[in-house]
Amino acid sequence: MSAGIADLPLHTGGVPPWLWRRMVRLAREICLIIVNEEGKDELLRRLADPFWFQALGCVLGFDWHSSGVTTVVTAALKVALKPEECGVAVCGGKGKVALKTPKEIEQVARVFSWSESKAKRMKKISRIAAKVDSAVLQDGFSLYHHAIVVSEDGKWVIVQQGMCPEFKMARRYHWNYEKSKSLIEEPHSFIVSDVVREVVLDLTSRFSRGTRETCLDLLKESPKKLKSTYQSVYQTLKGNTSILKWIGMRDRPLDSIRRRINVKYLHMPEEMDWRVIKKVYELCPRNFEEFLLIRGVGGALLRGLALISMLIYGTEASWRDPAIYSFAFGGKDGVPFPVDVTTMDRAIEFLEDVIKAMKVSEKEKAMALRRLGILVKRIQRELNGGE
Repeated sequence: MSAGIADLPLHTGGVPPWLWRRMVRLAREICLIIVNEEGKDELLRRLADPFWFQALGCVLGFDWHSSGVTTVVTAALKVALKPEECGVAVCGGKGKVALKTPKEIEQVARVFSWSESKAKRMKKISRIAAKVDSAVLQDGFSLYHHAIVVSEDGKWVIVQQGMCPEFKMARRYHWNYEKSKSLIEEPHSFIVSDVVREVVLDLTSRFSRGTRETCLDLLKESPKKLKSTYQSVYQTLKGNTSILKWIGMRDRPLDSIRRRINVKYLHMPEEMDWRVIKKVYELCPRNFEEFLLIRGVGGALLRGLALISMLIYGTEASWRDPAIYSFAFGGKDGVPFPVDVTTMDRAIEFLEDVIKAMKVSEKEKAMALRRLGILVKRIQRELNGGE
């Protein structure tokens, strides 16, 4: 199960230069202390923890609850962490910068003296993670930020973020080499969001395994036969028959759900990209990973294949949103999940100790500790029901 805590409303605007310089300097100090005292693996673990990541952003001087924490903190870390200095590097970033990730991985590979196979593997992990959170998990959040943090011994953490303009909210996806046993099936260590949707097409779920397998089987058939099957399903769903009939929500009027959530993923795509399907058929991928890596494979194609699989062959798929509410939505009562206060306290204490050990001015230390104190008080208020 994915779990985590974060409030991520979309904010606009940039970081002023005076704050940016301070953020980079403090980020470098904090990370170097962790690497020197606890090792590179510990730094990766901390960055994979959504609470610690959010707290780090607060300490560096950014708004606790802003979506900009993700993009700005990773950008600051990218400047602060010199791979030749600490053995850790950040590749990727926001928007078009994310497209440069493969090239940046190659540059880091040269610094770390990686073999060609290790660099290739890291690029594959990066590409699959981006494809999973933009197409395999269809939750209505459009991915716009992708960053992978790598260590010289080939370990990694991925932090991605998607936006939903409809709710003016962002959702962050954390991947951790220690917890991501599979890059396809439930690969996330955490998915944090302030909005949990009623219906999400989650093809990463273990309950969607049969549908994923059937999607591959469908692609082994001739494109002509698949097109005929698609047209049959499309005509069925084009009428009054709702997909909700197949996902256990027959008593919920489709129109009422449409008013509350973006339900693009409840509709059969009007047309499939048959050129891509023909290419997949010719390449004959051996598994779902190879399938995702084929250029042109996206959300509409996956949705169409999944719906054919479910409606024609009766396979199951998960329609449950894998994200978890922030603790601000009643976590103190154990709903929808109990707050791990012990873990929170340890994360805060760890960060507090690191701040005290930083080689910066006492004024900067005091400011960082003050921001951490404000964060602690806010958490305490929310755990006490806003009292």
